[in-house]
Amino acid sequence: MSELLRVDNLVKHFTSGGGRLGAPKKVVRAVNEVSFSVPRGSSLGLVGESGCGKSTVARTLLRLIEPDSGSIVFDGIDLRRAGGAQMRALRQRIQIVFQDPYASLNPRRTVRETLEEPLRVHRRGNARAIAEKVAKTLLDVGLPLDALDRYPHEFSGGQRQRIGIARALVLDPELIIADEPVSALDVSVQAQILQLLAKLRKERGLSFVFVSHDLGVVRQFCDTVSVMYLGRIVESGPTRTLLDAPAHPYSRVLRDSSPVPDPGERLVLSKIEGEIPSPTRLPAGCAFHPRCPRAAGPCREQTPNLGALASQRQVACYFPLKAREGA
Repeated sequence: MSELLRVDNLVKHFTSGGGRLGAPKKVVRAVNEVSFSVPRGSSLGLVGESGCGKSTVARTLLRLIEPDSGSIVFDGIDLRRAGGAQMRALRQRIQIVFQDPYASLNPRRTVRETLEEPLRVHRRGNARAIAEKVAKTLLDVGLPLDALDRYPHEFSGGQRQRIGIARALVLDPELIIADEPVSALDVSVQAQILQLLAKLRKERGLSFVFVSHDLGVVRQFCDTVSVMYLGRIVESGPTRTLLDAPAHPYSRVLRDSSPVPDPGERLVLSKIEGEIPSPTRLPAGCAFHPRCPRAAGPCREQTPNLGALASQRQVACYFPLKAREGA
C-alpha cells in the first residue's frame, strides 16, 4: 500500500503561567518528536493514558493546533508549508470526528444545515446537487431522511455521532482523524458505530488516525498501533502483534490494565506503580523510568529512541520485554 500520511518529529509545547504576579512560565511538553505513517486504506491507532498527547497530535494533523516543529506530509504535500488557500482545499480531503457528539454539533442548526454548510463553504455544487449529496450521506450513516429537519437535541448520543460522521464524510475525504469517537457512548452503541466506521472504510477506501484509550476498540478497528507516554511514542507495530506481546514495559501494563470483554477470560488487572510525572517537569532519561520495574542506569540518563524490532515493530526502551515476558 502506498503511503498517504507521514509525520516526522512532530513537536508541540504549550506555555502557561508568567502572569502579572510574577509566576514563572511553565512549558508543557505535550508532543515530543512524534513520528508515524499511515498507508492508504489503513487505520493507525494512537493509544495511551489521558494527557499523553494523543489528542494534541490529532489536532495538529489538521493544523487546528499549529505544531512548533516537524513535518506533516499528506499525499506528498507538507501541510506545515501549505498556504491558506491550499490548506483550505486540503481540509476537504482530511476530516475529523470529535469525541463528544453533544458538544460537536451546533444546537441551533438542523441536521440539513449542518451537513450542507461544508458543501456550501467549499462550493461543491448547486442547491440540487448539495441536497442530493446530503441525503445520500445521511442514508450512508444509517439515519432516515426525516432526520434532516430535526435538531441535535432530538437525537440519542449514538445518532448524534452518526451525524458527526456524516458531516466528516459529506466532502468525500480520504483521511479521517477520529478523536475518541466512541468513548462517550454506551458499549452497545460503541459496537454499532465501530461497525459503521468499518463499513464506510471498506466501501470508501478511507484511511484513519484513530485516537483512543480503549485497547479493545483499537484491537478491533486498527491495523497498526502507536503507544504514547508523556508526549512520546514508546512502541509501535501491527496491532495484534503488539497487544499480544508488548515489548515496552508501559505497553504491557497498559494492556494488562484494560479489561477483556470476554466472560470466559479470567480477569487479572495490572496497575502502574507511582505517579505520572508532570509534563512541565519531565524526568531526565526515559520519562517512564520512575514507574518502571526494569529501569537501570541508562534509563535515568538518556532518552531512548525508537529502535527497530522484528515483525515491523519499533520500541523506545533499553531493556525491552521478550515475547514470553510480554504475553
